[in-house]
Amino acid sequence: MIIRQLKLFNTFIRPIQFRFIFQQKNKFFQMSVQQDQVEKSKKQQQREKKEAEKAQKKLEHQQGQQQQQQQQQQVQEEDNCVGKYGDLQMIQSQERTNRKWIKVGDVDQTMVGQVILVRARIHNSRVKGKLAFLVLRDNYNTIQVVAEKGEFASTLMLKYISGIPLESVVDIEALVKQPHKEILSCTQKVELEVRTIKVVSRSQPMLPFQIEDASRRITDFEDGVQDIKQEEVQQKQEIQQKQDKNEKQEKQQIQVMLKTRLDNRVIDLRTPAKQAIFRVQSGIGLLFREFLVENGFIEIHTPKLIGGTSEGGTNVFKLKYFNQDACLAQSPQLYKQMCLMADYDRVFEVAPVFRAENSNTHRHQCEFISMDIEMVIKEHFTELLDLMGDLCIYMFKGIEKRYQKEIEIISQQFPFEPFKIPEPVLKLTFEEGVKMLHEAGVNQDPNDDLDTTNEKTLGKLVREKYGTDFYILHRYPKKARPFYTMPCHDDPNYTLSYDFFMRGEEIVSGAQRVHDPELLIKQIKEKGIAVEPLMDYINSFRYGAYPHGGCAFGLERVAFLYFNLKNIRNACMFPRDPVRLFP
Repeated sequence: MIIRQLKLFNTFIRPIQFRFIFQQKNKFFQMSVQQDQVEKSKKQQQREKKEAEKAQKKLEHQQGQQQQQQQQQQVQEEDNCVGKYGDLQMIQSQERTNRKWIKVGDVDQTMVGQVILVRARIHNSRVKGKLAFLVLRDNYNTIQVVAEKGEFASTLMLKYISGIPLESVVDIEALVKQPHKEILSCTQKVELEVRTIKVVSRSQPMLPFQIEDASRRITDFEDGVQDIKQEEVQQKQEIQQKQDKNEKQEKQQIQVMLKTRLDNRVIDLRTPAKQAIFRVQSGIGLLFREFLVENGFIEIHTPKLIGGTSEGGTNVFKLKYFNQDACLAQSPQLYKQMCLMADYDRVFEVAPVFRAENSNTHRHQCEFISMDIEMVIKEHFTELLDLMGDLCIYMFKGIEKRYQKEIEIISQQFPFEPFKIPEPVLKLTFEEGVKMLHEAGVNQDPNDDLDTTNEKTLGKLVREKYGTDFYILHRYPKKARPFYTMPCHDDPNYTLSYDFFMRGEEIVSGAQRVHDPELLIKQIKEKGIAVEPLMDYINSFRYGAYPHGGCAFGLERVAFLYFNLKNIRNACMFPRDPVRLFP
């Protein structure tokens, strides 16, 4: 019975069951296919949407480019000065043309009607309406430049000019014209009408200070005549004072402090007065060399790295020279003398020297240029004094003759009285100088050196009595001079030494030197200096020694005092003092 029922089940029920299962599977499969189709349809829609967005963006971009090109084309059609202004490609020696650049200082009335090419800095700029006014500066020379909307200047060109920062370097092609009114604010009395303007190098828009502010007339307070350490206090006081004034008054009273100038020295050196100062300073060195070469001197070059301690003294910068002790030279003194013993009878050197003096004053430096002289004498140390006096007259008269323009520019920022020097140069003994001080009620020990205050007082007394800013004081006391100074034959407490003074301050120190080795050793020991490190120097006098002497000028001091520059740092390009080693 059971077997029969199973057969009936397999015959009728199983096929129905299988068909139902098949139908369910087929239905599920169809649903899956439909779901896949729906999902594929969504992805396709998203893909098509993205493609459509891309196509739209591409179309908009193409339309934007076309519109931009049309605008540029329209601008070019309207701008009649295309190619006549713009920034030049960086100059990397790509080519060399036959163009000729004219210095601003050479542009004058003889060039009126000519189109010239100049390269200079933009010193000042003002664009208003259809006019652009520029002032170009080249060294200390300036010239006015005009661009007017029209044939040679478009609106876009004027807009470009207005965006050029001050102090940028530009090439300008321009027509030289005679102005309708005299130009008072520039050194050149003609003006330039722009034809082309190309920027060679753009300045940063924000300068550490304005050149015009740094070019204002200097007063004692404003330029740090007092000790350099007091300057920060002065600066704070001035800032506080300026805060209490209105904008117009502030602008009129702006002064760039010395510390700010030195921190940004490259900018400060662009001012007209600094341009003139260092050109005259170069001329002082040239006049110095000219006179000496004409009088039979030769230029030498001595070491600045010295074994032991320079001249056996103090205030030296010590260093290690591999495994030896060394220092920087305080002067070429010993080497100058050794050269004379080698039969170079007249020598000079212009070179840096180093003094480790912790003096933060208006007249001291740790590094400066020393102009040294050494020569043999026949009978008397006044042979030196006479020749050095003639040298000073040659230099100072040469400055007046060759640098009138620079003198005028310097005096606009640093007012000074004309320098007085008689011919022949006034010579006073140290005793005579002390007597003048005593008669004026000033205390001065006749056996001690002059201090700074007494030097200035004596300078005023000499000017009142003799009408000169320059004089020579000789026969200094022995205790005030170095070991190599020859003592006086009639009084061993005094020496055959001398200093030259300008406006009451020392610029030259010199003497007849000791050429006897035994006397030299005696005086070295009296000064408490070790003899051994100086034996090469001492021995140079053991093989026949010429009587001789010399002196040394401080180059920066000559310029500083001649022009009354308030602070010697104004006569030094990159000063070195106890607190400044950069830039």
